[in-house]
Amino acid sequence: MTTGLLGIVVTFGLTLLLALPLGRFLANVFQGNKNALDFLAPLERGIFRLAGIDEKREMTWQQHMLALLTINLVWFVFAMVVLCTQGSLPLNPDGNPSMSPDLAFNTSISFLVNCNLQHYSGESGLSYLSQIVVITFLQFVTAAVGIAAAVVVINALQTRTTDKLGNFYNYFVKSITRLLLPISLVIAVILAFNGSPMTMHGKQQLITVQGDTTAVSRGPVAAMVAIKELGTNGGGFYGANSAHPLENPNFITNVTENVSLVLIPLAMIFALGFYLKRNRLAYMIFGVMTVGFLALLAPTVYYEMHGNPAIAHMGADQALGAMEGKEIRFGAAASAYWSITNTIISCGSVNSMHDSFMPMSGLCQMLGMMTNAFYGGCGVGLLNFFAYLIIAVFIAGLMVGRTPEFLGKKIEAREMKIAVIVTLLHPLLILAGTAMTAHLYAGNPTEYAGWLANPSFHGFSEMLYEFTSSSANNGSGFEGLGDNTPWWNISTGVVLLLSRYLPIIGPVAIAGLLARKKVVPASAGTLPADTATFGVMVLAVIVIIAALAFFPALALGPLAEHFTIY
Repeated sequence: MTTGLLGIVVTFGLTLLLALPLGRFLANVFQGNKNALDFLAPLERGIFRLAGIDEKREMTWQQHMLALLTINLVWFVFAMVVLCTQGSLPLNPDGNPSMSPDLAFNTSISFLVNCNLQHYSGESGLSYLSQIVVITFLQFVTAAVGIAAAVVVINALQTRTTDKLGNFYNYFVKSITRLLLPISLVIAVILAFNGSPMTMHGKQQLITVQGDTTAVSRGPVAAMVAIKELGTNGGGFYGANSAHPLENPNFITNVTENVSLVLIPLAMIFALGFYLKRNRLAYMIFGVMTVGFLALLAPTVYYEMHGNPAIAHMGADQALGAMEGKEIRFGAAASAYWSITNTIISCGSVNSMHDSFMPMSGLCQMLGMMTNAFYGGCGVGLLNFFAYLIIAVFIAGLMVGRTPEFLGKKIEAREMKIAVIVTLLHPLLILAGTAMTAHLYAGNPTEYAGWLANPSFHGFSEMLYEFTSSSANNGSGFEGLGDNTPWWNISTGVVLLLSRYLPIIGPVAIAGLLARKKVVPASAGTLPADTATFGVMVLAVIVIIAALAFFPALALGPLAEHFTIY
């Protein structure tokens, strides 16, 4: 038990130790200051010239969003074409068939929006070509899109009056060349040297201990897994994701992958502080997010390390904790830690099966995605938190009887309306999708019997988790769900689209509106937004909104299951 807890502390400490200098580096990159990777500038200029882009042309927030949506539409069409025809295309040594249109629709959108919800089994659902030119490609560019959008917001928060917020393509390309590619290369090398395949050969024929012949899938695994974690994507090369021994061979790779998936979300927080020269604001944001993270982590670790009472009543030894659905090479503590780090950020990577976790652990996993503001994904985590921040500033301003201000800019009706719409969209998509699905299932449980492996409370949790994961751009699932059907593919696909772009457009619009306003000089009545007191206010706003919106649904699922077991 002590060893497991020590592993958690070391993993988080290592992540934090790397995130601080990376945050400073990112601030220098996006401000155009000198940095260690300036030798890549000729490559970047070549990319811009080839694409016919003037990377020095300043854009308004509307132009940033137009560029973002345009290139995403092109990527969607490209992904659909490849996935629907992969069975007839090259680099398919295992002969995997083309996807059905509804599954290709769901997969294309899922990876386009950095969610990576997988309604297919990785190694048997995709050819090597699809894994490389669709999945791995989208995992790079969609992570870069989130980072670029966050940089636009950070740029807009500077103490000045302007409508020019840098160049989207410049931020986008540098996110790949200066951040995602170099670190992914290091991670891929670590994985390859520890046993993850990196080959274009087909399945390997092996003879088992029992003397049977079996075929083991392989492929360009290490490269894909590296960016899946670093880009907070989460889509596995194998259906079992990072619980698969070839995708995550040992404890070294487990720590490496876990550090890499939280690294950029943490670094972006510190980058904000360095970029704006407001480190206290960054520390406040980090503190609020970390308190929320620990509040979800502690009960998860506790319940997973103390086992299942139903199994205890059978007289079984649970000295290792609740090990159903977990890998013995990782253990209960490391699996619990991974489950929370992956659900507070938009990364659906798993090293154990969430469907097998204790009910309260499942509740914490869902709450991490429901709040969707503790660290979050690559850049997008800051955008989600920014909406809560605006609401907290507005409420606090009303409480002290002053016009709400944030970093010298007045928060008025337009900004507040956008923040509220963005914040309420998330529970609307989750609860409406779950309600419609529950209605369909209850109306004809025989026809939809393949949907749920576990009816009753846990079955409801499986449906709730699926829409929560989709709306939070997470991608993990309670895999007792039969999700490769037209209903699940199309309904979650719609949720994926709405929950990706509106929460990006909203905060960028707020930041763009604030950037054009005159700077209000600080006075004795100015509400400081970088104090612990204001951090408590922000945390309270997040908790209240999440509790009011989701408690009834959680009471019907994981809470009811918990009290039934205990």
